[in-house]
Amino acid sequence: MKIGTKIIAKDAPVFIIAELSANHNGSLETALETIRAAKRAGADAIKLQTYTADTITLDSDKEDFQIKGTIWEGKNLYQLYQEAYTPWDWHPALFEEAKKQGLICFSSPFDPTAVDFLESLDAPAYKIASFEITDIPLIEYVAAKGKPIIISTGIAELADIALALDACKRMGNHDIALLKCTSSYPAPIEEANMAMIKDFTERFGVISGLSDHTMGSTVPIVATALGAKIIEKHFILDRTIGGPDASFSMDEAEFTQMVRAVREAEKAVGVVDYTLTDKQRKGKDFSRSLYVVKDIKAGETITEAHIKSIRPGFGMHPKHYHEVIGSVASRDMERGERFLKQ
Repeated sequence: MKIGTKIIAKDAPVFIIAELSANHNGSLETALETIRAAKRAGADAIKLQTYTADTITLDSDKEDFQIKGTIWEGKNLYQLYQEAYTPWDWHPALFEEAKKQGLICFSSPFDPTAVDFLESLDAPAYKIASFEITDIPLIEYVAAKGKPIIISTGIAELADIALALDACKRMGNHDIALLKCTSSYPAPIEEANMAMIKDFTERFGVISGLSDHTMGSTVPIVATALGAKIIEKHFILDRTIGGPDASFSMDEAEFTQMVRAVREAEKAVGVVDYTLTDKQRKGKDFSRSLYVVKDIKAGETITEAHIKSIRPGFGMHPKHYHEVIGSVASRDMERGERFLKQ
């Protein structure tokens, strides 16, 4: 998969996305500065959400539209999205600022009009949000654009994921990544289930990653160790500015630390390689080998009292110990001398 200039693959660096979401708190300048901060923090991309309250829900006070059991309780859906949405007339400036900063900018569309609008901005990829994974017509419409698709799985059962993938492939689009996501805000770490990262890749043959709502860097680090190639985190300049997503978003210092930790985790995972580096090879000087621990005269039978496997590693390999015991010394040898092949 390639998004903009970034290759996302098994042997490529993790693609790290800063999710802007509602963290502009209604200010274009805050949104622009958040993009600059994301660059400073080490993100590869900034992701927007493209909807209006009217394209995502209805302005209704009926019971079905009331939010319950979340940090947004007390509002209806329309009120939440009216507060949280990113004005569409900001998008060109946000895309331009991202480009200026060397960041890839793309978005989650929530209806076909948003897809058409993002196409006019030449968005390089699309993200299907967790709650839209069941919107098969939307996924088909996005997939038909022929661009990479990243799909979050926060509310998905196995059948939902299969339907979404089939929808993409039906439209001839096989450039798909699946992100493990827990749709709680913030998400409990014990529900992260990072074992799914490997299963996504093996079961579905796609790039796998993480869209994370837990607090801190632990889950992204674990995801990286388990093979995630995409990490997405909500990003905010400062949680004190408030907003619908502030409580579970990382500020610049936290995001910077997470990026550093993910990059270190990548290095720690490494590759399967049984050859030694020069430094590791030098370390073999401190391994075990055979040394003379009691003087031996030429012609004397070598016993366990004469030879030991000890540090350092300059003598004969210990695997020859039993061959040596019972053999006859061909020359005099002193205590502390390397025992070498006679």
